[in-house]
Amino acid sequence: MNGNRFGRLFQVTTYGESHGEAMGVTVSGVPAGVELDQQAIQAQLDRRKPGQSMITTSRGEPDEVTINSGIQDGYTTGTPIGMVIQNKDARSGKYEPYVTAPRPSHGDYTYSAKFGTRNWGGGGRSSARETVNWVAAGAVAEQVLDASPYDIEIKAHVNRIGDVEAGPVTFEEILEQSEENDVRCADPEAAAEMQELIEEYQREGDSIGGSIYFECRGVPRGLGAPRFDSFPARLGQAMFSIPATTAVEYGLGKEASAAAGKDRNEDWTFDDGESFDHVVSEAGDPVPVGNDHGGLQGGITTGEPIYGEATWHAPTSIPKKQRSADWETGEEKEVQVVGRHDPVLPPRAVPVVEAMLTLTVLDFMLLAGRINPDRVDGAVGEYDTEYHPSSPRNE
Repeated sequence: MNGNRFGRLFQVTTYGESHGEAMGVTVSGVPAGVELDQQAIQAQLDRRKPGQSMITTSRGEPDEVTINSGIQDGYTTGTPIGMVIQNKDARSGKYEPYVTAPRPSHGDYTYSAKFGTRNWGGGGRSSARETVNWVAAGAVAEQVLDASPYDIEIKAHVNRIGDVEAGPVTFEEILEQSEENDVRCADPEAAAEMQELIEEYQREGDSIGGSIYFECRGVPRGLGAPRFDSFPARLGQAMFSIPATTAVEYGLGKEASAAAGKDRNEDWTFDDGESFDHVVSEAGDPVPVGNDHGGLQGGITTGEPIYGEATWHAPTSIPKKQRSADWETGEEKEVQVVGRHDPVLPPRAVPVVEAMLTLTVLDFMLLAGRINPDRVDGAVGEYDTEYHPSSPRNE
């Protein structure tokens, strides 16, 4: 089975199944000299882990990360970083009825049809539990960016659940308010309505979908390329990899279809040194007036904030009675999915979206030579003979 690696220079390779012994990830391409904070990685995993509120699955996974390679005395050595998260609360017996009778709208049948077999406990490799690896890798990428000269900020929040939509919020409000409620919505009033709606579906034994707004500030211009290596192409791959994602947009998104060219097109002016503090540019540089393009033009970053939205369908594991077809007996049968499942996905998907955006940005930064791929404290191509990998980097 291929498709277990993401990235080009900053490569993330994962393994593990939902009810297997452990989840694991190897991160290659981490420059040497990054002071790696394991607690910061754990903090991101805690944001994604199950059982953190009444609107998430009750599966009791501590998601404690163990780093077993790639660091010395708290600093990265430039070699692959290996991380493992043990599965502690798997209950595979509840999935035995679906070994040959696929759960509605899951990947059970398609997986079995492709491979002739599958790990059926909890969805196996196709389970969203696998995203725990991505969040761990994203937390490493975040620390690499923090160690660079660039002031890059990445944040997301839930902007819609069902028909409840958040009002306009600033990036600063997303930073300050999105973690203040279980829904992870930066609009407190909308968050309360979303929570009520989720609980209503939960009581009915049903689920509901939603969407996440994401934004990235501080990314320099010039990242990406036309066609297959464009920034939006790679960003789309990152977001669509997240289970249950049904749509990804940037800038105006689908609203661009209703905008005339004269309205969507943005004039150019010069940075006067005062009016464009949200743009990575210098006084005298040409800058677009407005940002309906979402920080991307011609597949390449403009230096403006990159922003967009990703949408998730309702979780497919619901306790309502449904119909299935047992390919072993040749009979249709009634099934009722039991177990511990999320009634909604976006609240726990916020750190996953942030991780995938961080991984995408860092990979482009390394490819463009904006960050030294060998070591974070030296210029590209330079080597300091006074540097000792087993000691903290030189002051």
